Amino acid sequence: MQHRLSLGLLASAISVASLPAIAQEDGSADDLGVMSISLNDVVKPTLGFQGALQGAGTPNQAGIGGFLPLSAGDNSVWFVDVLANANFADYESYSSIGQTTVAGTTISTSTRFGYRWLNGDRSWMYGINAGYDSRPMSTGATTNGIEVFNSQTPFFQQVAVNAELQSNQWGANVYGLIPVGEYGYGSDNVALINSSFGAEPLTTVGLDVNYNISNSLSLLAGYYYQTCEKEPEVFENYAEGSGVKARL
Repeated sequence: MQHRLSLGLLASAISVASLPAIAQEDGSADDLGVMSISLNDVVKPTLGFQGALQGAGTPNQAGIGGFLPLSAGDNSVWFVDVLANANFADYESYSSIGQTTVAGTTISTSTRFGYRWLNGDRSWMYGINAGYDSRPMSTGATTNGIEVFNSQTPFFQQVAVNAELQSNQWGANVYGLIPVGEYGYGSDNVALINSSFGAEPLTTVGLDVNYNISNSLSLLAGYYYQTCEKEPEVFENYAEGSGVKARL
């Protein structure tokens, strides 16, 4: 019986640049005189760098991302948001994916194509986007003393869909992350990463709700459900279940 590891989001969660907050709490858009502002004048391309230490399902990484407005009008914008990460080896004797360490350096990508628009009085922003993530995963030694050989670098892929709405105070985001390709949803395939372990991405659907307590403080709560491909005759365990998250 072999062991199986389940991966969360393949690439780092992408951060889509927000449209400017045009209507404020202290008065309507008309009162503030901003109804005449065109998003074409204020939504501009941006470039940013990010890094993160290893966590559950994600390795040590550093990357560069960019937000590119494709077509902006008075109240709406088409955009592309892209991110590329260099993924580095796990800390010695510590694993980000279970009992097998991530080794070497690989490049993961995340791309979103989307559309955002404001309602008539500019009190709400609505948006939809979809995209593609990729992550090759180089693997190394185990953390439990099991000797392994024939380490592999499987290539994981997923598509993402997302719908959102946001006011100055409330917001919501519903999303789906669906693995595709050789180890995609419905494939019944688990990647053999070495002689004793396999790994696979997780199909995820979720909902986040956020509340802006002030201009500099917000609260987010979310629910998600995850499932994986199942090969019980070969692998002794698999991941399936729900979770909650909160962020201040």
